Amino acid sequence: MSKVSVYDIKGNVVADTELNDSIWGIEPNTSVMHTMVVNYLANQRLGTQSTLTRTEVSGGGKKPWRQKGTGHARQGSIRSPQWTHGGIALGPKPRSYRFTVNKKTRRLAMKSALSSKLAENEVVVVDNISFDEIKTKNVVSMLSALGAEGKTLIVMPASDEKVIKSARNIPGVKTTLVNTLNVYDILNCNKFVVAADAVTKIEEVYC
Repeated sequence: MSKVSVYDIKGNVVADTELNDSIWGIEPNTSVMHTMVVNYLANQRLGTQSTLTRTEVSGGGKKPWRQKGTGHARQGSIRSPQWTHGGIALGPKPRSYRFTVNKKTRRLAMKSALSSKLAENEVVVVDNISFDEIKTKNVVSMLSALGAEGKTLIVMPASDEKVIKSARNIPGVKTTLVNTLNVYDILNCNKFVVAADAVTKIEEVYC
C-alpha cells in the first residue's frame, strides 16, 4: 500500500492515507493508455463535414451539347465534377468516428494512468473540496496552497456547483466527477487533485 499525505484546502497536512497498489501502484501500460486517448479523441469528433455531390447541386438537367460533331468532348451535365460549380467527387459526408474499447482494456488503462500520476508525484489528496460561495479566488488560493498551478484536474465524488463554477474560468483547470473520469484528462494534467471521498469511490469501482 502506498502512503500519501492528505491536505486541507489551505495546504496543511491533516492526515495520511494508504492507496491500493492494485490501482495506484501497477506498472503503467503505455499501449493501452494510448489506445484510450485515441478512443477519447475520436469520440469527440463530430464528423459533420459534408460536400455536395453532382446529384445535390442545382442545375445541369440539360445535356450541354449534342454527343457528336461539335469538336468538344462529350458531356452529359454541366454539374459533373470536372465543371466549375459542379458536384464534388468522393467528398466527405457525415459519419461517425466512434469506436469501442473492451472493458478489460479500459480498466487497465485507467489503472495505468492513475499509477503513472502517483509515480510522478502528481497526485494531491484533499480531505474535503468545498466552498461557502461561488468565487474564483477560492479555487485559485486552494491550488496555490497545494502547489498545483498550471494544468490541473480536480476530481470530486459528487457534483458541487460552487466548486465547478468557481473553477471554470481558470485557464488549464478542469473539474470532473469519479463517474466521468477518463484517461485523457488524467494524462493531460500536471496535477491530479482528488478529494479523499473520491479516492474511496475510485478504489470501489476499480478494485
